[in-house]
Amino acid sequence: MMWKVLGVGLVLVIAVALAFDSVFVVDESQRAIVTEFGAPVGGVREAGLHFKIPMTQQVRRFDRRILMWDGDPNQIPTKDKRYIWVDTTARWRIEDPLKFYTTVATEQGALSRLDDILDSVVRDAVSGHLLVELVRGKDYKAPDGTEEVMDFDGREIIPENLVGREEIMAAIQVEARKAMPEYGIELVDIQIKRINYVEQVLLRVYERMISERKKVASQFRSEGEGEKANILGQMQKELKRISSDAYRESVQIRGEADAEAARIYAEAFSKDPDFYGFVRTLESYRKAIQANTRLVVSTDSDFYRYLQRVK
Repeated sequence: MMWKVLGVGLVLVIAVALAFDSVFVVDESQRAIVTEFGAPVGGVREAGLHFKIPMTQQVRRFDRRILMWDGDPNQIPTKDKRYIWVDTTARWRIEDPLKFYTTVATEQGALSRLDDILDSVVRDAVSGHLLVELVRGKDYKAPDGTEEVMDFDGREIIPENLVGREEIMAAIQVEARKAMPEYGIELVDIQIKRINYVEQVLLRVYERMISERKKVASQFRSEGEGEKANILGQMQKELKRISSDAYRESVQIRGEADAEAARIYAEAFSKDPDFYGFVRTLESYRKAIQANTRLVVSTDSDFYRYLQRVK
């Protein structure tokens, strides 16, 4: 009797285990396929409750959300022979889980395949364009409005003939997407995170930047010297005008003062000519006769006449 009970219990346990193994749930963020001895059977399972043959069939789940790919920085020469470091990133997702499983099997396998495809496409695009096209947009304008003169292999480059970084990235994306369907992958987008010169080129770039800044500084200094000369010229002109006006005014004042003095002298002289003559003679004596001075004059000299009267 006991053996019968144990047998029934064991059968029930096995039945329950098989029942649980035959049911599986797919999350909203996933899609799944069922494999039998490693080979896919049936179609892709969407979110919900699904059934499979227990023991012999397995469930392979795949993330349906957007996934990230980060490439290793690569040293790539541009069309104008400038070596740069290019660091690229991309977003992708699993579009066809069945094809994805049969070609790359896992996300790690997909990342490895993306390394080969995207690195190759980016390398071809970078080496096929000038550095200036990779670092700025097509509609770029210098802040000061001047047009930069560029040349390649001795030929002047017309800025209108250059493409911008946006066009290059769009072309990279189109080219990279061509290989994605055979792996069941959809490439959402691809972007260059960072572009930098290699160390050898970086020193030359810094030297060029210093030279350009010195050129700009020299231009500013030249313009400043010109403005300084203009200001000094205006200042000297204004100074001369002020000095000329002041001199003219001083001469006018002196003239008016001399005329007024002459008028006063004339008025005083007209009132008492003898007294005026006497005062003027005394003033001339004071000026002409100094200490230790001998004056030799004739006795009939007009200069001596008032001394004769005193005597």
